[in-house]
Parts: sequence; C-alpha cells; structure tokens
Amino acid sequence: MEEIQNVLKSILNIDFIRGTISGPRKKEGIIKVKVRPLEKRGALYFQLESFTRTQAFHENLTPGEAGEKIALYMEEFRQMQAETVNEDVTVLVSKKGKVTIQRKKKKETAEKADLAHDRRKHHILEEGIPVPFLKDLGVMTGDGKIVRSKTDKFRQINRFLEFIEDILPRLDKGRELTILDFGCGKSYLTFAMYYYLHELKEYDIRIIGLDLKKDVIRHCSSLAVKYGYDKLTFLEGDIADYDGVDQVDMVVTLHACDTATDYALAKAVGWNAKVILSVPCCQHELNGQMKNQILAPVMDYGLLKERFAALATDGLRAKYLEREGYETQVLELIDMEHTPKNILLRAVKNGERNEKVDIEINEFEKFLDIHPTLGELLKVKEENDK
Repeated sequence: MEEIQNVLKSILNIDFIRGTISGPRKKEGIIKVKVRPLEKRGALYFQLESFTRTQAFHENLTPGEAGEKIALYMEEFRQMQAETVNEDVTVLVSKKGKVTIQRKKKKETAEKADLAHDRRKHHILEEGIPVPFLKDLGVMTGDGKIVRSKTDKFRQINRFLEFIEDILPRLDKGRELTILDFGCGKSYLTFAMYYYLHELKEYDIRIIGLDLKKDVIRHCSSLAVKYGYDKLTFLEGDIADYDGVDQVDMVVTLHACDTATDYALAKAVGWNAKVILSVPCCQHELNGQMKNQILAPVMDYGLLKERFAALATDGLRAKYLEREGYETQVLELIDMEHTPKNILLRAVKNGERNEKVDIEINEFEKFLDIHPTLGELLKVKEENDK
C-alpha cells in the first residue's frame, strides 16, 4: 500500500477539495467514507465522515493522521475518488491487492474548498427569509435575521427538517396524513414540520401536538390560529393515555423524559406508524437496574454507568423497532458541541416482525439483568393482539 500512502501525502494539503472511499469488501461495518478539509484554530485538518447502514461518525484528523487512517480504510475498500484544485485522483484496489492509480489534470483550476469548520450550507429554512412562527418563538427577527442566542435552535430545526425530507418518498401525498408530536413543548419543531410539509411541500397533513403544560398548549394553540394553520392542533395530555386517533402515519417524540419516550414508541408501533422520529432525553431506568460484575470497570463509576445506561437504552429501543419491522437508524441530530441531547432514532416501516432480532435483545437484557419499559409495553401489545 506504499503507492496509496505516497498519493495521500501529495494530495492531503490546502488544495484538497473532497474525497470518497467506497466499495467495501465486507457487508458489515463501514460502507462509505467521505473526506473534506477544514480549518480549526488556524491549522489544517481533515474530517472523515464514515457511514454504516444505520449510523454516521465524524472525526477530525491532522493531515498525517488522516493519511494513515485512509490508508487503513483502503485495505478494506475497492476504490477512492478524490478531487483537488488541480486534478482528479482515482485509486483502485483489486481483490488480490493490486493498486491502480489514475491522476487526471484539470484544464482549469477549481475553486478551493471552504475550510470553515461550521461552514455555511443551504438550509431548508434560510436566514434572511422571514418565517412568522420563528419570529413569534424568538428565533428570528422581523426581517429574517437569526437571534444570536437562538442560532443553535435554528440549526437544530433545519437539521430535523432534513431528516423529514429524507423520508418524504415513504409518505403518501394522495391523502391526508396524520402526525402526532408527543411532548411537543414550545413546539419549535412542530410548527416547523407543519410549515415545511404543508406550506412548502403542499402535503395534506394534520398534526397533533401533545404536552402536559397548560400554558404551553394555550400559547401554541393561539399561534396556530394566528397563522391560519387549521390542521395544527395542540392538546393537553399524557403520552401513555392518549388514544384520540385510530390511524397515524408519523410519530414524533422529542426530548420526552425517561420512559415517556418508550410509551410514545410503543404507541407508534401499536398504530403501525409508517415513520417514527425520536430524540430521547434523560434516561434513568436502566441505570437503576443494570447488574453485571464483568462490567465492574464501568458499573463502579457513576458517570460511566450513567452514560453506558443511556447508550444501552437507545440501542435496545432501536433493536425493538427493528424487531417490529422497522428499518431503524441511529443518527446525530446536530454536533455534540451544540446539544447533549444528540441522538435521533429514525424508523421507517418496511416489513414484518423480525424474530432474529429478538434473540439479540434477549441475550443483551439477560447479560445486564434488565427489563426495559419498551419491551414490557410491546409484550402487552403482543398479548392483546393474540
């Protein structure tokens, strides 16, 4: 692989624009890697964004570190395509390990990459274009400028809409769609969904926002009337007890605390919802249940145990949804530096119940001696369906 290392040394510099590593030799694990340059604290770094079938990971590396990591990736991938300001580079690796390198000079020098770490990108909702609900919720000024203290919220709203944009082909545009937002709170994202799907994409939708806070429900209801959002309704109520609809197309649960997320997910499965978007919040249940002496290096330290419990909780939630016939992804909502509530579960119904996943769930729960609420709720559903 010396040829590859030499190529990487020659292109991983200020003239690098972008690169993609593809063609994995194994079906499991990383299936694609994207490379782009960025500047941090005045120094050149390269961001490697690696993708599995359900997750995406980011790491920022120095040119030397990036070269070493990419060279390792190329032992497991068939090709890499890279672009610099002066040339296009293709690296091919055969099944027997033979390396072929193709370098093609450009007729004209290309524009250098934007090295900003948090570079400006196209947003679904753009700054400078006034959006009424964003103004009334304190995110925008009257002329469409983003309020500085709400920059992260604006970024979060757009990121969330991007996740919805990805699943639009799964939603039927020929009829009214029902969307439930459990624990809607101040409803930044609820209004954003309605505005995006109804006003911009012209879907016939009905959205119901549910929360326990009377004052919040009253305020959001008045805003919906103000904007003429006739099919956006806000109700006071508990996730566990809500049964106001028979058919639901999409369920959204954002920052529902602890097991409230599980009740929302169980409701979504019970309705056979086509799409589920969930951003869990604080998670305490498994932290109080987990017992395993083998994991003493984690269990004996409160902070580590708490973080492990949160990951285990979300991992099991994803697996339960897979078992129920959903194609499930665990994604970053936005960068960790912007919010600690960062994991988004996106599940799209694509088949029948998968019993093979049940084995993984049972073994994991037995290993940790745990009984998650979502599992118990789905057991009740299964018994009622018999």
